[in-house]
Amino acid sequence: MYTTSHTDAEGPSRRASARLLREEAYRELRRLVLTGEFPFGLRLGEEAVAERLGVSRTPAREAMLRLHADRLLNQYADGGFFVAEPDLMDLRDLYELRLALEVHSITRAQDEEIVHDRAALETIHARWLAIKAAPPEADGSFIELDESFHVALCRASGNIAVVEMLETVNARIRPVRMYDFLTADRVALSIDEHIAITEAVMAHELDKAAQLMREHIGASLEVVEERAATAMARMIRGRSRRGREQST
Repeated sequence: MYTTSHTDAEGPSRRASARLLREEAYRELRRLVLTGEFPFGLRLGEEAVAERLGVSRTPAREAMLRLHADRLLNQYADGGFFVAEPDLMDLRDLYELRLALEVHSITRAQDEEIVHDRAALETIHARWLAIKAAPPEADGSFIELDESFHVALCRASGNIAVVEMLETVNARIRPVRMYDFLTADRVALSIDEHIAITEAVMAHELDKAAQLMREHIGASLEVVEERAATAMARMIRGRSRRGREQST
């Protein structure tokens, strides 16, 4: 009779532990980058990053590759990584476009021939009540849930072209928008605002929903600009300090 060996039984558990370790390394490195722990121009070597995170070089390397895909790290020609400078140049213009798209997706249902997808709205509402009951950590990862809310709400209005444009804008501002979700209070407030906006749309209080969306996006822009600027200043101070140390 075939019996599962002790080694075979440990296999899935070992793989799950390895996945968890890689995810934790990625989240912690992302937090360190977003809070300005590394100065501009500093080469992030695998060994040094691994030591900082308390992991081996493999999960450290994977974390850096993921942050490069997130556009939070840039890559040298030889494959090494360094922190990408937050791009605030076009941020206000892109937020203005994002706001116009999202408010339009809400108010277009003021036309009697257009209605929001009720089933979709109920699904969004139920999902965010569940998220409120068990909120995620404030480490920047909330950006994925946040984007999913705004895209789903936009899609419920029925204009797919607007949805596609919003997704394009989201992709451009995502690296900077992560700065919005580094504290538990911002995550909790965003969750509450998502629920309030959805409930206003479900009640067909579209002017109210549009105003809530304006306030929601406006507050996000203020937080992002402030925190990204603070992180940049910290990175610049780190670069200056490193330069002085090397010159002595």
